[in-house]
Amino acid sequence: MKKKEPVLYRKLTEYSREGAYPFHMPGHKRRTEREFPGDFPNPFAIDITEIEGFDDLHHAEGILKASMEWAASVYGTDRTFYLVNGSTCGVLAAVSAAARRGGTLLMARNSHRSAYNAAALRELSVRYVYPGLTGRTGIQGGIDAAAIEAELEQGGIDAVLLTSPTYEGVVTDIRASAEVCHRFGTPLIVDEAHGAHFPFGAGFPESAVSCGADAVIQSLHKTLPSLTQTALLHLTGPRIDADRIAQWLRVFETSSPSYVFMAGIERCIEYMDGQGRGEMDAFAGRLERLRGRLKDMRALHLPDLEEIRAAGGYDLDPARIVVSARGTELTGIRLAERLRRGYGLETEMSGPDYIVAITSLMDSEEVLGRLEDALFRIDRELAEAKEGRGSAAHPPEAEEERRLSGAKEPLRLPDAETALQIRPQVRLPLFRALECERRCVPLGESEGKTSGAYVYVYPPGIPVLAPGEAIGRRTVELIRTWRRLGMPVQGMASRENETVYIIE
Repeated sequence: MKKKEPVLYRKLTEYSREGAYPFHMPGHKRRTEREFPGDFPNPFAIDITEIEGFDDLHHAEGILKASMEWAASVYGTDRTFYLVNGSTCGVLAAVSAAARRGGTLLMARNSHRSAYNAAALRELSVRYVYPGLTGRTGIQGGIDAAAIEAELEQGGIDAVLLTSPTYEGVVTDIRASAEVCHRFGTPLIVDEAHGAHFPFGAGFPESAVSCGADAVIQSLHKTLPSLTQTALLHLTGPRIDADRIAQWLRVFETSSPSYVFMAGIERCIEYMDGQGRGEMDAFAGRLERLRGRLKDMRALHLPDLEEIRAAGGYDLDPARIVVSARGTELTGIRLAERLRRGYGLETEMSGPDYIVAITSLMDSEEVLGRLEDALFRIDRELAEAKEGRGSAAHPPEAEEERRLSGAKEPLRLPDAETALQIRPQVRLPLFRALECERRCVPLGESEGKTSGAYVYVYPPGIPVLAPGEAIGRRTVELIRTWRRLGMPVQGMASRENETVYIIE
């Protein structure tokens, strides 16, 4: 048998030399020359274990306890926990500490899969609140506090979990949501994984940390200069017991936490609380100028705050550049490809109709200008093609989509205004469904059956189907169209044969 060669390190090294610019996480953007963040040492030099004098993250009594207490003072929280397994372990711990086994969790349907996993592990019943939907862009909006109140009035809810900001930067009114939850004595958990930069800049939405949420989970690495997997869990108020959080973190977080990661967390917070605040103000100015100019695009579209508020959103993260191609011959997938192949710009995510570009304070005026120039060049081509003045009535990307799909017209989502708000019937609780025997069937034969797996596009990892939910016709159509658009659909039994898992 021929010996295989290692591939990852070589591929990463080659990619780093290609010069593609990352409009995606992590927030340091590989820009070590722009103080990442400051004089951070060679990671091998500080990669130790729990030796004498360096404390233990899961029984912190010395320097790690002092470091986390210092972090809590920066954020104004009662407790702040360092997380080295990303926001995922924070969500798992927060839900486990706030809800009794077999209880009920009320959560936004557009929550990350870690929230679903937490509900399954704790054998929770789940009730959902649904976001609105923007009209022109098709992205999900915010959660209405009145919808939370209506569910709480029915009783029996142990905790509420919301995601704010969303993957697309939509912010829910957390202050109003917290007030509603607290009137019923119910703790509010906020997955603020994509909003770790909020506390450090006046030009950004207010963080859930200061809006009354009981537990807030932030991924430093997503939008700040910190290493991947570094995150924080903040607690404020008496509704979630800190000792129970610590107990569950011992379950969900590695017993060998990386001192490199923990040092990176501390250095990131120190930087952001000092020089980073000024950098964030300058960054906000760069974003204001960029967004102001992108409003002039004729074919492509940048959602604004007015549009977000019409969909139930409260605020918008200006650092999240969402560009819609709806109404043009391009899908989000093809728009991302144009930026990648033609301009060397790699975006975070491409949806059916739009792309998401993550910017951070590490992005200079020059690189934001590269993104602006690329979008305007593509926009001009699309506008001229639509007006019949371009070199072709339909760009080659649209022709390729039709060739691959066999469609006569450009491929689009079925019933786009409602597809993102499919509300499957729950037949079995998550924890029971995950224990059931399952088998594979062709997607076309799954209608009416019960799903045996999560099905979602990753990123961002929001299930269109969860185990135990009924598979409807519109769900089948949506998954099929996602596949034909080339989107990264996960959870299918076989992507090649287009089969899914069902429960007998």
